[in-house]
Amino acid sequence: METKLLKIEGMTCAACAKAVERASKKLDGVSEANVNFAAEKLNITFDSSKVLLDDIQNAIAKAGYKAFLDTTEKTLRIEGMTCAACAKAIERVTKKIDGVIESNVNLATEKLNISYDSSKVRVSDIKRAIEKAGYKAFDEEIAVDKDKERKEKEIKDLWNRFFISAVFGVPLLIIAMVPMIIEKFGIILPPAISPMVHPKIFAIIELILVIPILYVGRKYFIVGFKSLIRKSPNMDSLIAMGTSAAFIYSLFAVYEILSGNVDYDLYFESAGVILTLITLGKYLEAITKGKTSEAIKKLMGLAPKTATIERDGKDIEINIDEVEPGDIIIVKPGEKMPVDGVIIQGTTSVDESMLTGESIPVEKNVGDKVIGASINKNGLIRFKATKVGKDTALAHIIKLVEQAQGSKAPIAKMADVISGYFVPVVIGLALISSIAWYISGETGVFALTIFISVLVIACPCALGLATPTAIMVGTGKGAEYGVLIKSGTALETAHKIQTIVFDKTGTITEGKPKVTDIITTGKINNNELLQIASSAEKGSEHPLGEAIVKKAEENSLEFKKVQSFKAIPGFGIEVVIEDKNILLGNKKLMEDRKISLENLEESSHKLASEGKTPMYISIENKISGIIAVADTVKNNSRKAIEKLHKMGVSVAMITGDNKRTAEAIAKEVGIDIVLAEVLPQDKANEVKKLQSQGKKVAMVGDGINDAPALAQADIGIAIGSGTDVAMESADIVLMKSDLMDVPTAIELSKKTIRNIKQNLFWAFGYNTLGIPVAMGIWYIFGGPLLNPMIGALAMSFSSVSVLTNALRLKGFKPLK
Repeated sequence: METKLLKIEGMTCAACAKAVERASKKLDGVSEANVNFAAEKLNITFDSSKVLLDDIQNAIAKAGYKAFLDTTEKTLRIEGMTCAACAKAIERVTKKIDGVIESNVNLATEKLNISYDSSKVRVSDIKRAIEKAGYKAFDEEIAVDKDKERKEKEIKDLWNRFFISAVFGVPLLIIAMVPMIIEKFGIILPPAISPMVHPKIFAIIELILVIPILYVGRKYFIVGFKSLIRKSPNMDSLIAMGTSAAFIYSLFAVYEILSGNVDYDLYFESAGVILTLITLGKYLEAITKGKTSEAIKKLMGLAPKTATIERDGKDIEINIDEVEPGDIIIVKPGEKMPVDGVIIQGTTSVDESMLTGESIPVEKNVGDKVIGASINKNGLIRFKATKVGKDTALAHIIKLVEQAQGSKAPIAKMADVISGYFVPVVIGLALISSIAWYISGETGVFALTIFISVLVIACPCALGLATPTAIMVGTGKGAEYGVLIKSGTALETAHKIQTIVFDKTGTITEGKPKVTDIITTGKINNNELLQIASSAEKGSEHPLGEAIVKKAEENSLEFKKVQSFKAIPGFGIEVVIEDKNILLGNKKLMEDRKISLENLEESSHKLASEGKTPMYISIENKISGIIAVADTVKNNSRKAIEKLHKMGVSVAMITGDNKRTAEAIAKEVGIDIVLAEVLPQDKANEVKKLQSQGKKVAMVGDGINDAPALAQADIGIAIGSGTDVAMESADIVLMKSDLMDVPTAIELSKKTIRNIKQNLFWAFGYNTLGIPVAMGIWYIFGGPLLNPMIGALAMSFSSVSVLTNALRLKGFKPLK
């Protein structure tokens, strides 16, 4: 049994608390559920073999509330990791700490995402545990300049190490190859470097040349042997063991040669060249890694560094960090908006393409919102700052992208498990194969070659980088085009989607309905019916109600006083005006109240077949007329649905409208499945029904009204403005209200997952083939013995090839 503490959002009274408890207790496997209304917390005990935490959260979402694990989340920057084994070691030590709930290390971003109970453990405890494991943990740096500076320093350091290693390594390799050159080509070289003429000088020169290489590569030995002592060996341990074995054997050989016994081979060139090649690989890897995170750097670099604010009647320029909510900010044409706010003076058009991907500038007037980092195109404006620092839309987007890039996809699980055992297994294989060859009658030098080759060819890095690099580039590319994918799991699941359910209003249609027809029974005229209906709807926020109110305002009608107002979700409204009971809503409402439609039945069918939504009005339980409202279909709706059909995805539309209206809209845009007359609270059930047919289902809605359905779906896609961070219930957020971004998100998912599979195939394939060859399997069948230097070269470029393959995703273009 597990006990979890969940934070509950959306409770307004004790009855809500009871509703949450009821919804939780209905689940098989939940033994206890207690809500503390004052603290807004749910203490729940459940059997995790019968019910998952996700099921509990979904059940609570269906009841109309939101449930979150009551934990603190933190991102720490990790220094000192060299391979996937290091990442697994950090995850292991942090997960052992009492109070740590989840710990995920992303090797590509060099970050640890950790969830913990702050009442049981502190960040300092987590950092201490990481330091004991041999690594360093720092609070995440937000400044892009500092991060860039640190990365550039690392790349420069690696280049300097490689350059020094190469300066000594190339002559070392040439001198070591002298005997082979003489033997194969008959070239006579200076006697001083000839092992035949002066073996002692030859040995001393090699020793002198290898020492600087070992010194500049000392980090491999320090980190590698420390990790080995801590029983968490990593890639550095393999390098340190292999090159140490070569160097120690060669030192012994030098001693024997100086003692007069010249019948010994030297392996200094193996140690030196292996370290040189691995440093070159690390240098190339660092450069390529930097390119995978360019998207997040671009986002971070969008915000201007300063802002011009109005203070005491003067315009002064201050640092962006000093701007506070309420400050009046002046932005000239061509300048960027420093923070989010509301225009109080001036008109302009604003380029928001860097955030939303929408290329057409948006007209802005007094009262309109502006987003930080968008560009003022042509007018001088003054606006009041509303959100600054970490609260701006840009900061939220950066946070979402960073969380996605730091998350793990389920496809990476096998690679993660293997990475945890990889290095110890390789060390075991190196020992077994070298001892086996020695016992079989081969020389000690042969056995040593096998030992070194196995250690240096193995590459846990390729395994560790295969998934996170592709996720980083994929999610970054999505953000570039206004498609925010919130996790690796969402990215992976999206490519499996078989059915997509679209909410109608505001998703397939513009969400800005207009009154098209007014039909009365003849007892009152059109304006009177419109006056009563608009007065009733004045207190409603429903889009159809707003359309009726707007039409009355256009006709300059006066609104009557409403004595009482009651909303009936999924049906309509009931009001009292001038002591008369008024009902306004859909056909279901009339049927529920047993109100006959009389001669309006035929008219309502005709309106519905034209894609219009008839709103019925009754006065004192007698039908008085119909006001028809129509919503225009978005330009790209049909095109997006055609694209989805070409991708093999079936499309459903869910709406509260009557069947005829829904079918008319569906016919216009090419919908396959029509789910009409669905109450808001039943949308999640309709999604569930589709899932029960064995389909992977995505739900596309506004992310607020459709929260239960978005939570129920395998993938929830919120469509709308990127400034609105009511994005919590969705897995993917589309910054523009363009349905073409839905097939784009699925196509991006498909390409990213294909890239991950290619990376994993290469990483597994390389190690599966490379290690047996290094063990001498090829040699048994008459093939050559693998030279350790070739093994080191292959290992260095295996991780670079994985990174380079991931970078191909940078060429992804949105569907048009």
